[in-house]
Amino acid sequence: GVTRLLLTRIPFFKEIIVSSFACDSCSWSNTEIHSAGRIQEQGVRYTLAVASRQDMNREVVKTDCATTRIPELDFEIPAFTQKGVLTTIEGIIDRAVVGLEQDQPLRRATDQEVASKIDEFIGKLKQLKEVHSPFTFILDDPSGNSFVENPHAPQKDDALVVTRYRRTLQQAAALGLEGEEPDEKPVDSAEDLRNEVLQFNTNCPECNAPADTNMKLVQIPHFKEVIIMATNCDACGHRTNEVKSGGAIEPHGTRITLRITDPSDMTRDILKSETCSVEIPELEFELGMGALGGKFTTLEGLLKDIRELVERNPFTLGDSSVPSRTGKLQEFIGKLQEIIEGKTEAHFIMDDPAGNSYLQNVYAPEEDPELKVEHYQRTFEQNEDLGLNDMKTEGYESEGAAGR
Repeated sequence: GVTRLLLTRIPFFKEIIVSSFACDSCSWSNTEIHSAGRIQEQGVRYTLAVASRQDMNREVVKTDCATTRIPELDFEIPAFTQKGVLTTIEGIIDRAVVGLEQDQPLRRATDQEVASKIDEFIGKLKQLKEVHSPFTFILDDPSGNSFVENPHAPQKDDALVVTRYRRTLQQAAALGLEGEEPDEKPVDSAEDLRNEVLQFNTNCPECNAPADTNMKLVQIPHFKEVIIMATNCDACGHRTNEVKSGGAIEPHGTRITLRITDPSDMTRDILKSETCSVEIPELEFELGMGALGGKFTTLEGLLKDIRELVERNPFTLGDSSVPSRTGKLQEFIGKLQEIIEGKTEAHFIMDDPAGNSYLQNVYAPEEDPELKVEHYQRTFEQNEDLGLNDMKTEGYESEGAAGR
């Protein structure tokens, strides 16, 4: 056979290549179109309200990456399932009918039920051509090279809505453009930071060898966003993790009191910021702010960290310790272990002047009968410790200009 090519231009659209093939032996013929231009900056979606037989004669350019839908019938021709074609809306429906009827004889012999359902759907498609009732024709092309004729051009067509949009990453990948659109999503967007673990080079705090620190934003349910940082050293095996608040200092301080009554309380999530102090009245124990740094762990994990902090101190249980003090600390560690194992009830108090600490409410969003959260006004000394007394957030620009 012979394939003929024609370079032509569609008015109010663009240039295309029409290819036509005909076979003299079996009389088979085929016509396809290919865009003669480049892929457009944006995708395009045509939504046409078909209300008359004249609308069925509108010319349509459908590329192979375009999707065709008729919502009233839940009918869709997916992308890359047909070659590009220059036809009419009626022609697109005819091609769909021919495609569905192609294997019907085989279906009738193997699965009569499926064949009857397809026959019923083909009947609905053929009825659309008569336009007994209006329907919607949607042509969606991420490449931007499809087209639906506006017979009133250059005037506006009230029945035709043309929408241009930015391609998604999946659509760009299907078109082979993922390497050409690096700015599809902003690199510094907050959504990227939430879904990605950032890594940067640091030195190990123990042996000073090069190490990697991982950082990730985490949203704590019913609380706020925090930044978790973890460092692993391959040289000495040292591991550390730290939590930073992802938000501002709260207007009021927060005091959280938990009455530990059950071993299951040890599994509660806990966020201890670097400005939070911890108190256990039953043990006459208090841990000041700054100790242990910021941590995001469970209540059991924090109590174990407190126990290790006491055990590892050489001046309390090491060779430099006083025997009388050693006995008291051993007794303290024993009582703390009983609390960890759930054998002893106790109160666990977190006092954070910055309001950036959190203890999980297992009954959320309902109130927890064992958990008490108090908000209080910070004292001058607490504001001084947080550096808020000397911090000026309003009017500093005019004062700075006057000083110059």
